[in-house]
Amino acid sequence: MSSSGAHNFSEIDKLRVRQLNNIEMTSGQSVFADREFSQTEILNQIEGVILRIVTSLSKDEAPALVVPNRSSWANVSFNDAIGLQMSSEHCVTTIRSDCPSSATKSAQILKILSVIYTLVQSNSYATKRDIFYSNTQLFSSQRSLDAIIDDISCMLKLPRRSLHVLATSKGLISGDLCYLEADGTRIDCRSTSAAVSVSSNISGITNIVSSAKFVLIVEKDATFQRLLDDDACTKLSPCIMITGKGVPDVNSRLMVRKLWDTLHIPILALVDADPHGIEIMCIYKYGSVAMSFEARSLTVPSVMWLGLLPSDLQRLRVPRDSLIPLTKRDESKLNSLLKRPYVASQPDWQKEMELMQQSQVKAEIQSLASIAPDFLTNIYLPNKLRYGGWV
Repeated sequence: MSSSGAHNFSEIDKLRVRQLNNIEMTSGQSVFADREFSQTEILNQIEGVILRIVTSLSKDEAPALVVPNRSSWANVSFNDAIGLQMSSEHCVTTIRSDCPSSATKSAQILKILSVIYTLVQSNSYATKRDIFYSNTQLFSSQRSLDAIIDDISCMLKLPRRSLHVLATSKGLISGDLCYLEADGTRIDCRSTSAAVSVSSNISGITNIVSSAKFVLIVEKDATFQRLLDDDACTKLSPCIMITGKGVPDVNSRLMVRKLWDTLHIPILALVDADPHGIEIMCIYKYGSVAMSFEARSLTVPSVMWLGLLPSDLQRLRVPRDSLIPLTKRDESKLNSLLKRPYVASQPDWQKEMELMQQSQVKAEIQSLASIAPDFLTNIYLPNKLRYGGWV
């Protein structure tokens, strides 16, 4: 976008004004308030759980832990300004220590509660990976530990960052952005040749400086690397690019939310024109059922779908041999997406998904290379941004 930069960004600027006018709509609450919790508050929550267990034991009763069900759509409600949030009246799972099917999980939760209590009390932090390798006898996999930590966060009604447990990030970020990490390290994302790993402590980031006009969420690492190789951050400058390398981890989602809260610039998503890509975009925008209890700090309802749109495939006459027939699994996922509560609030998204359903084809972003090798970076994205080609 070399000529008349101000003109090129006029549609982006208009979008920003519209979103700023609606910004008060995003001030809702999730199950717990989006705030920092004191050390005393966190310790009191954990002590409350332990006290209930001790009380049960004193009555010769088997201790039971009550954990909200994080896998049921019946437990979430949709709010256009927040996304998917856990309902205040939600179904729960009772984990009994005297039941063979849940005794192990009960022990796992109590062990991790003790680890968290020690971390908070000493004001220190540990990664999920560190905790797993210190307790391999108790946990069959890293994933099982991760689920326990999220269950504890939901049970205590505390954001995961308050538990002093950090996760190693898989996401990458690049572009017009500088900030300070919690330890005082200055991070500069403006290198054109390499991206920066997303921080593992997003809440500790301060002093964010950027003149970016927009943030571009890129679904896949391969596309992100191609854009870096094509010097897209310079050609589309000033902007910020971020990828969660597929289904985004919590840190990538927290980072996108942090950028929105700090910069209030449009967030645009570039995903494959397939059901999987659409679902990933929906996670950034509206959240997921599993993390609905922390919706307020994870969702960015202002996210816009820049591409690849199913309508783009027809408009650009992408060669048929670059299109892929929908599988049965794709069709099932697409039907599921169309039934989700947020689709009704996005009629343009619904039209795009129905077009995919009718055409019975999908396409990866790389399919644009069949038109011209540099089509994505030099033609598709600049024109989309210049003429407001998002929905």
